[in-house]
Amino acid sequence: MLFTIYAICFGVGMLFTLVSVILSHVFDFDHGVGSDVGADIGADVGAGGHVEAGFSHADVAGFAPVGPTTISAFITGFGGFGMVFSSIEATKSAWLSAPLSILCGFASAALVFWIFHSVFKNVQSTSEANVGSLVGSEAVVITPIPEGGVGEISYVNKGSRYNAPARCDSGVQIGAGTRVRIKGVSANIFFVEELK
Repeated sequence: MLFTIYAICFGVGMLFTLVSVILSHVFDFDHGVGSDVGADIGADVGAGGHVEAGFSHADVAGFAPVGPTTISAFITGFGGFGMVFSSIEATKSAWLSAPLSILCGFASAALVFWIFHSVFKNVQSTSEANVGSLVGSEAVVITPIPEGGVGEISYVNKGSRYNAPARCDSGVQIGAGTRVRIKGVSANIFFVEELK
């Protein structure tokens, strides 16, 4: 009976992981960043050329310690290690296999969190450095920037062309086709000034 519970947990965890991977590719959620990212994405350079920079509530954007991925890792680890422990004569008792399986489930979830945390931390720092290096670069206004409003600019970074929302640094109107200089980036808005 206990082995069946472990097998069900292992199967549910694996099925959830498999379905998540398939659906993330079918629906292309966040272009491979992961479904945990949601609205807390801190740095994303999408395929369409839109750049966003900001921070989530955590120190690293995009991955929470308790979320679908870590819960799935816990359930899968609990079930998998439970099957192993209940098959070994020394740990066959539910009083030994269950606590050991719970500990291994938490260890699995912690390992998954550490791996994703490390990956997202590196991606975040790389993206922030790229956005920060744009200050002083030239761009072209492609959607007019109204007085005190937001328009859109196009700029080239490392050989690729990107579009981004922009405001005029001094608050004046800038027409389409005007060459501008990027003065700064705040949240997802680029602040620009017209080149004289």
